[in-house]
Amino acid sequence: WLGLELNMISILPMIAKQKHPRSTEATTKYFLTQAIASALMLFSSTLNAWQTGSWDITQLNNKLSCILMISALMMKMGAAPTHFWLPEVTQGSPLTTALLITTWQKIAPITLLYTISNHIEPTITLLIGVLSILVGGWGGFNQTQVRKMMAYSSIAHLGWTMTVISIMPNIALTNIIIYMIISTPFFFLITTTSSKTLQTLTTTWNYAPTTTIILMFLLLSMAGLPPLTGFTPKLLILDSLITHK
Repeated sequence: WLGLELNMISILPMIAKQKHPRSTEATTKYFLTQAIASALMLFSSTLNAWQTGSWDITQLNNKLSCILMISALMMKMGAAPTHFWLPEVTQGSPLTTALLITTWQKIAPITLLYTISNHIEPTITLLIGVLSILVGGWGGFNQTQVRKMMAYSSIAHLGWTMTVISIMPNIALTNIIIYMIISTPFFFLITTTSSKTLQTLTTTWNYAPTTTIILMFLLLSMAGLPPLTGFTPKLLILDSLITHK
């Protein structure tokens, strides 16, 4: 828990680095959301210790404690239906910080979710996963801002991870790792082109055709188009869901 709090506090100055009202708003939203999620985690652990006598966070034998812990982790990661803060915070952050929020900041909560996956009801994670996929896909339709589009992409990929986290946690972990590997170069290339909207991104062909081609393949890979890398984990997830019915 303390590690998660240090992780949260350390990124706040990075979000607020730009002296702009949008950055201040993003910092406030991020802090409040993470603080509520942290309080839920503490309450979940305390309730579990009270009911079972164990402070081990990986042994959530109390059903209510398990639900509270899942809710807290969903809020920390930005999964639906507690996703509302993620697009706004990402939009108000610099591109490098947006990369950290959509990738690195999810590692600790996902690892914790991985350790308690054997206590989670598959139906709950499946519902959260499907809802996140729908919200991520639908929300990304109307976006012209690159950072908001990537935020919704992050929600959708998190949804794919959530669908199988309780039945095949290794595949879920593989999916999120591949997403991080694909999205990291995308953010770096966007930073080099200084593109903030999709409209400006379409003009990069005039002065950086190689970068434009790489960006196109990265986007198609994130969309899960075969035979690109992003298709493989989605195929494995679908296969696992069909196998386990």
